[in-house]
Amino acid sequence: MNAVIVAVAVMLILSLLRINVVLSLVLGAFAGGLTSGMGIEATVQSFTEGLGAGATIALSYGLLGGFAIAISKTGIPELMIAGILKILNKNGTSNRKGLVKVLIFLLIFMMSIFSQNLIPIHIAFIPLLIPPILKVLNMLEVDRRIIATLIAVGLIGTYSFVPAGFGAIFQDIVSTQVTKAGMEASSRDVPIAMAIPVLGMLIGLCVAFFVYRKPRQYQSNDVETESLNVNVSKFVIVSTTVALIVSLCAQVYTDSMIVGAFAGIMIMYFTGALNWKEADEILSEGMKMMAFIGFVMIAANGFASVINATGDIDGLINGSINILQGNTSLAIFIMLVIGLIVTMGIGSSFATVPIIATLFVPLAQGLGMSPLAIICLIGTAGALGDAGSPASDSTLGPTAGLNVDGQHNHIWDTCVPTFIFINIPLIIFGWIACVYFL
Repeated sequence: MNAVIVAVAVMLILSLLRINVVLSLVLGAFAGGLTSGMGIEATVQSFTEGLGAGATIALSYGLLGGFAIAISKTGIPELMIAGILKILNKNGTSNRKGLVKVLIFLLIFMMSIFSQNLIPIHIAFIPLLIPPILKVLNMLEVDRRIIATLIAVGLIGTYSFVPAGFGAIFQDIVSTQVTKAGMEASSRDVPIAMAIPVLGMLIGLCVAFFVYRKPRQYQSNDVETESLNVNVSKFVIVSTTVALIVSLCAQVYTDSMIVGAFAGIMIMYFTGALNWKEADEILSEGMKMMAFIGFVMIAANGFASVINATGDIDGLINGSINILQGNTSLAIFIMLVIGLIVTMGIGSSFATVPIIATLFVPLAQGLGMSPLAIICLIGTAGALGDAGSPASDSTLGPTAGLNVDGQHNHIWDTCVPTFIFINIPLIIFGWIACVYFL
């Protein structure tokens, strides 16, 4: 039994059985370590050594949660909701509901795209944007599974195709690792190679809209315009806007979500937009909201450390390819599936590419694949699994925003839908693209 397959399978099966994701990651890591023959002591050591890499992410999300709650306390989200409710409460409600749905979908999708390049804050926008509009989504009876899928497509599709921000980083990793593996590659070729796979994700998103089109009801207190705090002073609006701008600039300049969130919180306190006496309560509430992501990311880093330490990734790839006997089409499909398995376990497309490129590139060259087909293979195999992985930013982020009221399950409402409507189209269209570029 290959240790990587065992580890990922145990983790996914336990998660689907609604076992806590953190526990599933820990048990999966130990199953993989013991299967590889590492022994308990070596597995524990490897897992423990990997935990530290997740501490920065955990603290980042904790502070971002505090910043999100701080903004919510200003009353600005209620002001936004009140404006939307006024539109809904006018004549022609049914038509206006459709218009509001479209506007909200576009807003979330555009923010998902811009978070990768124009405003490179990655998933930091989710706890700021999603919780305030949940009341409106509940009123419109929008199925939150489509929102999770929408965000994931915006994140993954953008860094896979758009050569700016996080996209520039991902595409540079692809070209660099392909070159290191023995084939000259340019990052300029990555968007061309990834165009068809990204088209597949967009088609999958359209199918998701059709599947989840039926109204879905969530428990929610009746929201009336009169009950909302719409008396927000101009000073508070200006102070909060300044805090957001300072937070963004600090994060971009320092490349640290911790510094960005901390700067935004401090601006709100120093300007008086929030009372100093509320600091402890706000930070505690925000950190509780994001604590789940923090613990999952810490456990995921330990899981990834064990997977790498087993050394079975190489065996998984070589064992799969050796039985294909030159069947190029089947070999491409198998390599894409391996990329899916590895990323589902590690939870990061960016970290998967260096692992698979070293072995995939020589194998692909031996099969006679063209440079563009090889770039498409590595890019698609790396991106596969980011959606659907319980330990991925692209699933943890949407869950953190959509589950603030406890009505959105991470596995069944985020991971499963994104796996079905993103990974399946991505593997199909990725295979088509690789064969086309042969």
